[in-house]
Amino acid sequence: MTDVLIDPNRTWAKVEERLAAETDPILRRNLATVLGHMRAEAVGDLDGLLMTLSDDVHYHAYGTDEPLLNPDGRDAVRAFYEAFIASGATRLQFEIDRLVVDRDCVVTEGVMRMAYPGGTLQARGIAVDDPDAYYLYEARMCTLWPIDEHGLARGEDTYTGSDGFAGIEHRKLSPDQIAGVRAGRTTRAT
Repeated sequence: MTDVLIDPNRTWAKVEERLAAETDPILRRNLATVLGHMRAEAVGDLDGLLMTLSDDVHYHAYGTDEPLLNPDGRDAVRAFYEAFIASGATRLQFEIDRLVVDRDCVVTEGVMRMAYPGGTLQARGIAVDDPDAYYLYEARMCTLWPIDEHGLARGEDTYTGSDGFAGIEHRKLSPDQIAGVRAGRTTRAT
C-alpha cells in the first residue's frame, strides 16, 4: 500500500489543536475563521468560503502579477474560487508547522501539497502522460490571514518558496495517495 501524500484533514489539524487550547476570545474567533475557511475550501463550499471573508477582501500572491491569483474585492475573490473549484485542484494538504495568532492576523507556514488533475495541467500548457490522473504540486508556503475587527479575513497574502509546478509532470499520484475529507463539524469560537 502506498503512503497517503495528500490528506486534506491535516490542513486544519494544527489550527484545531491551537483552538482547543486557546482561551483568549479574540484569538479563538480568528482561529475559527481560518478553520472555517480551510474546511469550506476542502469541500468546494463557495458560500462557506465567502462567509469567512470581509467585504474589503484582497488577496496577494506575492511573486506573480497574474490578476486571477491576486483578486481584489468580493466579486473577484468569488471568481477566483469558482475557477479554483472548477479546476479540480481542491484536493490539497497544507502541512502547517508554524502557526502564529494575534488579534489582527493569523500566520500559517508549512508545505503545500495539491493533487492537480492532468486535464487542468494540460490546460495550463503542461504536458502530462495521463489527463485523467492527478499530479503532485509541492512547495513551501507562508500565508498571512489579516483579520478585520469583526473576525473576518481581509484576504490571504501568500509567499511561496519554490515553483510547485516545476517538474510536476513527473510526479503522478496514485489514487491511494490522496485521502478524502472526513466528516466533522467546524468549530466556532465561543
